Amino acid sequence: MSTEDISRNLLQRTQAIKLAVFDVDGVLTDGRLYFLEDGSEFKSFSTLDGQGIKMLINSGVTTAIITGRKSPVVERRAKNLGIAHLFQGREDKLVVLDGLIAELGLSYEQVAYLGDDLPDLPVIRRVGLGMAVANANGFVREHADGITQARGGEGAAREFCELILRGQGNLEAAQAAYL
Repeated sequence: MSTEDISRNLLQRTQAIKLAVFDVDGVLTDGRLYFLEDGSEFKSFSTLDGQGIKMLINSGVTTAIITGRKSPVVERRAKNLGIAHLFQGREDKLVVLDGLIAELGLSYEQVAYLGDDLPDLPVIRRVGLGMAVANANGFVREHADGITQARGGEGAAREFCELILRGQGNLEAAQAAYL
């Protein structure tokens, strides 16, 4: 399959998307864990990714985070961006997603997911659009519908959001709002 065919296939898959779900470490961050002497941690997030998520939300797509770790920093970031659903400390991501789509009345085909490692794989394989970041685990990349050009924490989420916006015909309007 050519690169053009893959792009066309990904754009076609975006048309049904009503819910975009993100992992955190390695997707919204570069995957590094930073611990201070007092045991607290900090994470570095891309403002480009944040803007992409805001544009996606403004276009009417619901957003969620499902992450295996638990951090007050992630809670603060999700709140700042307006992410509607946050699930932390959950390695059983498919179980979490089962409950969320039931609550929202959606099907798996209406869900897009961006991940990077093995705990993300069951969701990536099940949803309508399951993508991996450029620096994701190789096995995960093999099973993803698509792979971002950007690495996790370095614009991958923005690329994912803009793909959905473009496929739904909303990217130009989202960008034009800033002219």
